[in-house]
Amino acid sequence: MKSFLDISRFHKQMIAATADLFLLPLTFSLAILLRYDVVDYNLFRQYLWLILATPLISIPIFIRLGLYRAVIRFIDQKIVYVILLGVTISVALLVAMGAFLTHMQGLSRGVFGIYWVSAITYVVASRFLARGFLLQANAEHKAVRVAIYGAGKAGTQLATALRAGHEYQPLAFIDDMKELRGTTMAGIKVYAPSDLAELIAKRNISEVLLAMPSLTQSQKKRILDKLEVFKVKIKVTPPVESLVSGEQRLQDVRDIEIEDLLGRDQVAPDLHLVASCITGKSVMVTGAGGSIGSELCRQIIRLQPSRLILLEMSEFALYSIKQELKGLKHTHGLDLELLPFLGSVLDTEKCTMIMRTFTVETVYHAAAYKHVPLVEYNPIEGVRNNVFGTMSIAQAAMDTGVKCFVLISTDKAVRPTNVMGSTKRLAELILQAFAQERGKTRFCMVRFGNVLGSSGSVVPLFRKQIMAGGPITLTHPEITRYFMTIPEAAQLVLQAGAMGEGGDVFVLDMGAPVKIMDLAERMVHLSGLEVKSKSAPDGIEIEHVGLRPGEKLYEELLIGDNVEGTEHPLIMRAQESEIPHAELQLLLHELDNACKRFAYEEVRTVLLKAVKEYTPQCGIEDLIWSEKNKAPALP
Repeated sequence: MKSFLDISRFHKQMIAATADLFLLPLTFSLAILLRYDVVDYNLFRQYLWLILATPLISIPIFIRLGLYRAVIRFIDQKIVYVILLGVTISVALLVAMGAFLTHMQGLSRGVFGIYWVSAITYVVASRFLARGFLLQANAEHKAVRVAIYGAGKAGTQLATALRAGHEYQPLAFIDDMKELRGTTMAGIKVYAPSDLAELIAKRNISEVLLAMPSLTQSQKKRILDKLEVFKVKIKVTPPVESLVSGEQRLQDVRDIEIEDLLGRDQVAPDLHLVASCITGKSVMVTGAGGSIGSELCRQIIRLQPSRLILLEMSEFALYSIKQELKGLKHTHGLDLELLPFLGSVLDTEKCTMIMRTFTVETVYHAAAYKHVPLVEYNPIEGVRNNVFGTMSIAQAAMDTGVKCFVLISTDKAVRPTNVMGSTKRLAELILQAFAQERGKTRFCMVRFGNVLGSSGSVVPLFRKQIMAGGPITLTHPEITRYFMTIPEAAQLVLQAGAMGEGGDVFVLDMGAPVKIMDLAERMVHLSGLEVKSKSAPDGIEIEHVGLRPGEKLYEELLIGDNVEGTEHPLIMRAQESEIPHAELQLLLHELDNACKRFAYEEVRTVLLKAVKEYTPQCGIEDLIWSEKNKAPALP
């Protein structure tokens, strides 16, 4: 059966034509038998020339109408019209031939009428029987038995597309519309959501495909909440924008992502606002190869700056984003300069030269060490890159007359318990101090929480652990985090940067915080599995490994309560405490000297003086900061 499915299209067409070559004459003979109701050899001899002419006339007509070009597995009711037309033309030609050669002497018009009905019945039935056979044969290739949620246009197209391959076997439609229940779409019956449990049990369905690409995230979340109780894997079709743009196909179903579980709908960007600092301007992005920096570049290039400058320390990351942006530039026919530079934000002279040479007007500073435990083990490098790197690039921006400078900050800068958070808060204080000088450069910073898919995100880690059969490693059962997609965060950063007046601390509305334990459990359930328990001893185990160095149970976005709205519903402006520029310079000088001498305790002391809210944790961190150790203790 597998070898039959794998034969070429040409051979399948030859099989169909050969079947018609023999069965159409038999159909005409059957019409004679039905008309006269007697088996008479002489009678059949009288019609012999018409019997032999039937396939010789019909097959060329079928070829001309494209009947043999139709892919049997994909045919639908439309093919009936083609068959009706083809058989009608062939019968008309047979009647014309009979009239021309014999003036219908000895020929019954009833034979032609019966043959017309019988031939249509045969050709239609043979094609749909072959279609059923092929679909059944295809389903036997260990295909995943699935139900499709959504019996609309997308669902029926998905069912048809899936039948073409060997991976999925669609067995049922699920739809919320009562009018569709009990009907048949694309040969598949439509059921109510309440019937899903019975369908799973009786028809051994192992996956549900959500085929409603135009749903909002909140609507999708409501459906996923209903489906979570069933022990089936859930997959979704790509969003309608990806289908329209041609980036993805309907059959490119994917696993559930965390954004599907959050149910957070994006607010349409203010195009005038988002373009005001970018379109037609020379723009620079530091940390351009990172998760946030690279997404900023993708969105900036579509806003058509005159020049986009990429600054990145990692050669591979810079190469990767440069190649991707070159592709976007070619695809969208964009006219701009794309300039990649290898280097560090600590190199003030180089950054100054780049900004002056290319007349940079806007800088998005995304370069930072942000992995909390790693920075905790490497505090000196964290301070150098996050604090002095920010001061260096900001100073270069002031010296060259950059108009807008936007720092990408983090919620970990709020009441930090780790080195990374304290260095990011100190970076904010540096920009606030620079803004006090009222120079040409508008400094602002945008603070937000975890972004989905960034390096170090728990979501890909959990997915990998689930695929491996567990255990899922969770630091603490009560740990919670804010989440936002990288594209949404980058889009809001661009808009917030345009609203800056000088020294602004913008905070993005991250929605409700998510309990990571609940997130892990939902990911297990929507993968068609169960969390290990007494009732499910073979389920995926969730193992609590304890908080990592410097990690908090809860993250915050505001230090105080002094916050006001802006013209964008998801962007707030926070009023945070500042340090006078002269005082800050003394602290930074002291911090720089401590870093040069690798005096870890002094570095910590200065951070505590500069960032009043900094409350470092005890435990393994003490091994790093101890005066007894002149170098950090590695794990």
